[in-house]
Amino acid sequence: MSNTTPVIGEQDIANFLAATPGFFERHAELLATIQLSHPHGARAVSLQERQAEMLRDKIKGLECKIMEMIRNGQDNVAIADRLHRWTMTLMLTQDPAAVPEVLTAQLRHEFLIPLAGLRLWGVAEAHAGAEFAQAVSTDVKAFAASLASPYCGVNSGFEAARWLAGDSPAASLALVPLTRTSNSGQAQSFGLLVLGSPDPTRYTAEMGTEFLARIGDIASAALARLLPGDDKAL
Repeated sequence: MSNTTPVIGEQDIANFLAATPGFFERHAELLATIQLSHPHGARAVSLQERQAEMLRDKIKGLECKIMEMIRNGQDNVAIADRLHRWTMTLMLTQDPAAVPEVLTAQLRHEFLIPLAGLRLWGVAEAHAGAEFAQAVSTDVKAFAASLASPYCGVNSGFEAARWLAGDSPAASLALVPLTRTSNSGQAQSFGLLVLGSPDPTRYTAEMGTEFLARIGDIASAALARLLPGDDKAL
């Protein structure tokens, strides 16, 4: 029979220490003699000092995460405040014919949007000659009706980009459908809100559209006053 002594590996030592929590209590003198390489230099440090360094790094990482959470919370509150002010302005606009201009102007102001415009179709006769009711192509109407959520991306020559007045052309766009619910419960498009920016990265296909969808819901509710049967101030 072989008398070869079994080789003890690092994992065996690790398993022993994990299963024997009182080892260093019984051999406390070992802690003072263990030397480890410093992660940011060539010098050696004691185990206690290395543990303290690891704890400091962990605390610093947690502090960064907390600060990021605070910043995100502050940003969310600021966005909610802007949305609240914009919504209140629309609700307090008594003249239905003024709503489109107020809506786009306040969007630009509150959310620092360089370019904003809209077009409506099927409006009440009293508003048929307004700028916001100028004729649009059947392609635009079909496109708006096909949108289940706002479109975001580069401006590839969209007709809606021509509705934007500004010193610089829009390189990226957000196209938000305006809808109302019919008597049968179906959503029917009656307009399109277009937001634009000279910055090609402001609106991208990868960005979330939940907030834009809420903008569209509020805008649709406010602009519905311009449609037949709804052209009375709330």
